[in-house]
Amino acid sequence: MSIIGGLRTLFGGRAGIFSELCESAREESFQLMLSHAKRMGANAVVGVRYDTGPMVGAAEVLCYGTAVVVEPLQPHAPADKRQAALP
Repeated sequence: MSIIGGLRTLFGGRAGIFSELCESAREESFQLMLSHAKRMGANAVVGVRYDTGPMVGAAEVLCYGTAVVVEPLQPHAPADKRQAALP
């Protein structure tokens, strides 16, 4: 982080370049999680969470969730045999 970024963080406000870098890292980790889920045969991910941690000269961003296969609700099945589906 630059000196200006450090001062902004210290006195409040967002450090533009650092914020953009964090957003980019979150998006990249999210897309990576989705590609892993698709390779496993999933068509959705539930319980998505992010975790961050410091690294030397960088920040680590992890995105994880549970890969699932969602099927449409079966409207004519008995109530105890129906499966919930995400919108």
